Amino acid sequence: MTREELLSNKSVQFWGLQIGGWAGWGLSFYIGMMFWGKSEQYHLYLPIITTIGMLLSLLLRELYRRTWDRPGWQLGLTVLIGSYVISLLWWAARSTIFYQIVAPEKAHEISSFKDLHFYIEGITSAYFVMLCWSGLYLGIKFSQLLQEERERGLKISAMAHEAQLKMLRYQLNPHFLFNTLNAISTLILDKDNTQANTMVTRLSHFLRYSLDNDPMQKISLKEEIEALRLYLSIEKVRFEERLKLEIDVDSDAERALIPSLLLQPIVENSIKYAIADSIDGGCIRIAGRVFAGDLLIEMSDDGPGVELGGQTLPAGSGVGLVNIRERLQELYGSNQSFRLDDKASAGLTIHIRIPYEVETV
Repeated sequence: MTREELLSNKSVQFWGLQIGGWAGWGLSFYIGMMFWGKSEQYHLYLPIITTIGMLLSLLLRELYRRTWDRPGWQLGLTVLIGSYVISLLWWAARSTIFYQIVAPEKAHEISSFKDLHFYIEGITSAYFVMLCWSGLYLGIKFSQLLQEERERGLKISAMAHEAQLKMLRYQLNPHFLFNTLNAISTLILDKDNTQANTMVTRLSHFLRYSLDNDPMQKISLKEEIEALRLYLSIEKVRFEERLKLEIDVDSDAERALIPSLLLQPIVENSIKYAIADSIDGGCIRIAGRVFAGDLLIEMSDDGPGVELGGQTLPAGSGVGLVNIRERLQELYGSNQSFRLDDKASAGLTIHIRIPYEVETV
């Protein structure tokens, strides 16, 4: 068992606190006797009554375990009565041992009422100690339960977060697959079997890449661009030389980690709305820079552009860009931006800003 596992073990925690707490009580009692000059009489007495008190407190622990799920008022009543009964037992043992070890000359007074003040003070002291023990035990128990609930809540939140990201990620592949299969079907109907076979082969490579990358993991921008090249090799079967790609990414930016297949929907959107309907085709440009601790990615096309209402795409502009915005929000919260540029005379420019992260060795 490692040190971390040992420290997080509830049984180890309980016994550590139990032994340490009672040892602290016995030590403080002994220091008090030293102050009054009576410490020599308590060398044997204190270890015995401390051990008895510690063992009796285990009865309280078992009692609280059995009544833990009962209403609060019943648990409170159990604490008051249980602590009192245990304190009586402890004081009976203490007084008996006291007259046997510390003051045997007063043993005849054990059943008398000559020192009633001594008994009342002793029982009150014992009751106070047991109440303090009960308060600490229940307080720690409640604290542990709250911590477990907090951890459970965080775990549930993380699982929901992971499920949300996976759902957003897997929305992309079916859409792309639908378009590609339609293109392959068209090639087959045109009896262009060679091109159809080429497209199926490239599609299988791209899908293997997609499936091999966990949507919860991040990859470098360089790897993402290689995936884009693989994706575009499929689309080039349809568009041939009408589809062009320009890449301008700094070496530092290439090392940056980004969510896998983050940029593919943008390229897909550009092909659908900027290149597919153009006789001359078009060019897609990707630029990457590192600035002020952030990775800045700019993707643009030279298509006809779109009418933007603020930062909102018009209806029918595809689920991909909305998907990216939601993925970034899920992953980075407010520490990111996804901005559409509608000021250009033609085409659509998309600016992405995320924290600059690199893989640690």
